[in-house]
Amino acid sequence: MRISPSGILVLVAGGLTSSAAAQWSGWDYAFDREIKPWQELQLQLPSYPKADTLIAFDAGAAAKHRFFVDEKSISLGEDGVVRYTLVIKTAGGATNVVFEGIRCETREKKTYALGHDDGTWARARNPAWRFIEGRMYDRHYNVLYGDIFCRGKLPVESVKDMTQALRQGSARIAN
Repeated sequence: MRISPSGILVLVAGGLTSSAAAQWSGWDYAFDREIKPWQELQLQLPSYPKADTLIAFDAGAAAKHRFFVDEKSISLGEDGVVRYTLVIKTAGGATNVVFEGIRCETREKKTYALGHDDGTWARARNPAWRFIEGRMYDRHYNVLYGDIFCRGKLPVESVKDMTQALRQGSARIAN
C-alpha cells in the first residue's frame, strides 16, 4: 500500500493536532481554576459556650449521650473548613467540650481545643485531620458531616443554613 505525499502530510498534521490538543487540555483546566495546594487558615478559639446558645442534635437511636453545638461558634472559613464547638453530655453525667473542624472536601475532622470546667480552653495535643468513619460510637460526626455542615464534598452555603439545619433537628428531638 502506497501513501501519496499529500496523504503523509494529512497524517502528520493530524498527529500534530492531536498531540498539541492533549498537551494543552490539562493546562486550560489548571489555569482556569488556579489550582493551588490546600492550606488551612490560622484560627482563633471561640468564646466558651453558654447553655443558652447550645442547640441539641440527634445522633441516632444508638447514641447514649446527648450532643449539642454552640450556635455562636459555628464558622465557615475561606479554607472550606466548618469550625464549631461540640458539647457532649454523657449518660454518666460528665460534660465534654471540644472545639473542632470538619473539612467537607475530604470527610475529615480535627480537634483544635478541649474545654475545661472553669471555662478555659487547652489546645489539643495532636491536632491532626482524621477521616470520619461510620462507627456507631462516633455517629455524631456522620450526622454533623452529612446532615448539618456538608452537602457531599462542599460545605453548606452559609452559617445561617447550618444553624437552621441544627434547629430543625432539635425540633425533631423535642417532639
